Amino acid sequence: MSVAAILKHKGYQVFTVDPTEPVSGIVQILSEHRIGAVLVVDAAEQMLGIVSERDVVRCLAANGNRTLDMTAGQLMTRALHVAHPESTVAEVMQMMTAGRFRHLPVVDHDALVGLISIGDVVKARIMEQDMAVDSLKAYVAGSA
Repeated sequence: MSVAAILKHKGYQVFTVDPTEPVSGIVQILSEHRIGAVLVVDAAEQMLGIVSERDVVRCLAANGNRTLDMTAGQLMTRALHVAHPESTVAEVMQMMTAGRFRHLPVVDHDALVGLISIGDVVKARIMEQDMAVDSLKAYVAGSA
C-alpha cells in the first residue's frame, strides 16, 4: 500500500500555523481538531517545521508556563523528513521508527499534499495483513 492510498482514505487536510503563532494557540488547535501535530509554514506556504504534542510537553517540562507564551517558530522541530505519495507503508514505517517521530508531511512535486501519522501507517499495515490473510484463506478453501 502507498502513502497515496492512505491519504485517499484519511483525507488531505493539513493544519498549519504561522511561525508567530503562540504555543497557546497551537494547543487550542491540537485539542479542537483532535490532532497530534501542526506544520509551521511561512507566507509563501513553505514548510519551516512541525510542532507536535510531544514538543509542547517537553517544552512545558523544561520551561513551565513560559511555554505558552513562546511561538511556533521557537518551539518547532526544523529538521523535517517527508514522504511522497508513491512511498510505501513499509518505507514510511521504517523512516518513522528510525527517526523516532510520529508525523510525516507528504510532498508531491514540492507541494504539501498531506500529513500522515504513525496511527495512519499502522492502520494501513493492519489492512495489508488482513488482505493477505483473506487471500490465503480463499486460496486454501479453493484448493480443498
